[in-house]
Amino acid sequence: MIKTLIFDFGDVFINLDKQGAMQNALRLFELDTFEDDMMAANMHYEMGKISTNQFIGFYLSKFPKLNETQVINAWNFILKDFPKYRLDFIKDLAEKSTYELILLSNTNEMHIDFIKTTDSVFYEDFKRCFDKFYLSHEIFLRKPNPEIFDFVLLDNNLSPNECLFIDDTKENTEVAESMGIHVWNIDETKEDVINLFEIKKDLF
Repeated sequence: MIKTLIFDFGDVFINLDKQGAMQNALRLFELDTFEDDMMAANMHYEMGKISTNQFIGFYLSKFPKLNETQVINAWNFILKDFPKYRLDFIKDLAEKSTYELILLSNTNEMHIDFIKTTDSVFYEDFKRCFDKFYLSHEIFLRKPNPEIFDFVLLDNNLSPNECLFIDDTKENTEVAESMGIHVWNIDETKEDVINLFEIKKDLF
C-alpha cells in the first residue's frame, strides 16, 4: 500500500525548457558543447557546494565578455510556466491528508529565487502542501545519488515499498526503483501529474 508520494519539481509541476536552455547557453558562450569544468560547476552549485556569487564568478571568469545579468538570464532560461491546475491538484491532495507528501528536487538558489520573485504567494502555497520539502542545494545531496533516497527514507522513517516516487528523469527513477521504491518515470511530453491516480491505478 502506498503511504507516501515523493514528487520531483521540474517537468512534474513547473514546466521546463531543457533543450532551449541548453541551445541558448551554447549560443551565448559560443560553444558546441558544455565543457567539463562547466558541468562540474553546475553540479556543485546544485548541491550547494558553491555559493551563487561563486557560481556566477566562475562563468564571468571563464567568459569575460559576459556580464552578470547575461549569466543569470541564461541560467534561468530553463524555467517556464507553473500551471495553476497542478497547484490545485497538490492542494487537494494535501487537504485530503491521505498520503504523506514530499518534494525532492535537484534545484539551486537562483532558480528558487527566480520562482519566488515571479510569484512568491504561488510558491509558498505550493511549498505548504508538502510535509517535507527537500531541495538539493539545501541538503547537499543530488539525484540520482542513492544517498539522497536513503536520506529521505531515514529522515521520514519510510518503508521503500510504501513510497511512490514521481520524476521525469529515467536515471533518477531507476536508482529509486533499485532501492525498492515504486516509481513513475513521467513523460512530460504526453503525461501530466494530475493523472497520477489513473496512470498508476495498479498501486492504489
